[in-house]
Formats: sequence, C-alpha cells, structure tokens
Amino acid sequence: MYLLGIETATTTGSLALMSDDKLISEYTLNVRTTHNTRLMPVLDQMLRDSSIDKSQLNGIAVSIGPGSFTGLRIGLATAKGLAMGLDIPLIGVPTLDALARNVTYSRYQICPILDARKKEIYVSIFSYENDEIIRKLPYMVMPPDNLVEYIMEKTVFIGDGLNVYRQIIDDNLEHFALFAPNTHNLPRAAMIAEMGLQKLKAGECMDLASAEPIYIRPSDAEMSVRQ
Repeated sequence: MYLLGIETATTTGSLALMSDDKLISEYTLNVRTTHNTRLMPVLDQMLRDSSIDKSQLNGIAVSIGPGSFTGLRIGLATAKGLAMGLDIPLIGVPTLDALARNVTYSRYQICPILDARKKEIYVSIFSYENDEIIRKLPYMVMPPDNLVEYIMEKTVFIGDGLNVYRQIIDDNLEHFALFAPNTHNLPRAAMIAEMGLQKLKAGECMDLASAEPIYIRPSDAEMSVRQ
C-alpha cells in the first residue's frame, strides 16, 4: 500500500510518500513561494525517484487545518484532484494533530501553535495516553497572551507561532513553558501520511464533494461581506 501526504497549511510546503512499513520519500521547503507552482513538479520528481507510478497510490492524505486559508485551499484542491483522477480515497488530517506528533511520547502535555496572523495563533492542547495522542481542547484561535488561561502545568510548545510569539509565551508562563527544537516546529507531510494511513485502514475517509478545511475563523473576504 502506498499513500501520499500533502502539507500546505503553512508557508512550508511538504510532500511525503509512505508504504505500510516505511517512509519512502519526503520533500520540505521552508521558504515563501507559492504552493501551487511546486506541488505537482515535486510530486512527479518524488515518484520518479521512488520508481512508483501515480496509479500505484492507494490514498491521498492532506493537512486540513487550521492554517493559511490559501495554503489549505491549494493543498485540498490538489489532493481532491488527484483522488478523483485516480479514483482513490481522500483522507483529511488536522494540522495541529500532526504537529503535536512531532514530539513523540512526551511526558508533558503538548501545545502546538501556528501563526494565524492578525496577532493571533491557532492552538490546541494534546497529551500522550496509552501510546496515542489525545486532543484535550478544541481547535482555537486567540491572542497569544490568552494562553495563560489554559496552561496549568509544564507544557511543550511547538510550531511556527514560536517564531513570532515565543518571548510572549515564555514571559507569561515562565517555568511551565518548554520549547521543542526548531527542527520540530514545521508541520511534516510524513506525519500527515502516517496518520492518514492509520485513518485509511480504519475507513475514516472524506467525501470528495463535501470535503472542506478546518478554518476556525472566517476569511478576510467573508468578513468584508458581513460588514
């Protein structure tokens, strides 16, 4: 079984190819370029390098947010197109869940945060219980100062939100705040693929017609219409 993972919820573009028992290939580029100009060329190169044809793919797993509105739309549209064209399942993986898995088997709770712009962050809290990652709070968007209301114990913070708000978190939470290494702060397509493979085997697939990202808050365009 081969499964493709797509991660475009942040400025980091990432693709990964997994089989049942191993990660075959992963591509990550953490620069500000447009996802839609590089996804398909990178996918074609990755498949060629792996000697695997698109027709051999058994599913497409995609990061569904929260995250960048534009990035999520590009990733999901690409995943939908591939799944429809190849007639294979589409699996959605929440971005914060996959990011939390970058800190494997932490004895402390994990708080992934993504920069939501507008001086806010996307956030939730997770813990490892019985070798599984468990989400303890809903997906939320808030100013980083508000995190103090939710952190009552030592917590590992992870995610690109730390690039902007690490000092605020450190100042507000002091000895409760632990920080993952910088190399762990990027959402990875490999995690999307790994979690997607588990969901695929459990029959947890998305409907192609109705699949939508997790946005949490309305887009700027929607806000303009409401006003």
